[in-house]
Amino acid sequence: MEYFIIIVSAIFVSNIVLAQFLGICPFLGVSNKVDTAVGMSGAVLFVMTIATVVTWFIYNYILAPLQITFLQTISFILVIASLVQMVEIMLKKISPPLYQALGIFLPLITTNCAVMGVALLTIGKDYNLLEGVVFAIANAAGFGLAMTLFAGLREHMDLMEVPKGMRGVPIALVAAGILALAFMGFAGMV
Repeated sequence: MEYFIIIVSAIFVSNIVLAQFLGICPFLGVSNKVDTAVGMSGAVLFVMTIATVVTWFIYNYILAPLQITFLQTISFILVIASLVQMVEIMLKKISPPLYQALGIFLPLITTNCAVMGVALLTIGKDYNLLEGVVFAIANAAGFGLAMTLFAGLREHMDLMEVPKGMRGVPIALVAAGILALAFMGFAGMV
């Protein structure tokens, strides 16, 4: 039951993008097309899950026993940057069109505060390894859900007649706010 609560809470109630406002840069930048949003969500899922596992081990078996937890942030940044480089190399070989579509936003996963935030929240909530992995996967799923929904909204808005002063970023921010309000409906669920 505890894992179910972690999953529902991470995806809907405390959505990493819409409730905690982490990962806004790729949320706004890569959400023009649903295909690109799904690809970015997959990359974030992989990086977020692996980063959480690796940082959990680093924290619990190196930093905490040696009482050097003040190095937590810098060590987590190095792990995330290394993982993103690995994903970038894999995407370049496996799916060149997706690699081209993601463009500059793939290296931005390195600075995606959602990935770092989940790694830090896993440690802060004192989750064991399995809970941390479930938490990371659920947060990545919540990130992907929010990004894909928002991309669908943006594709639909491109077909609508939007007033001249609201075209582009302004209407996107309004839509993101309304989407965040919709997710607030899940508050109190867990």
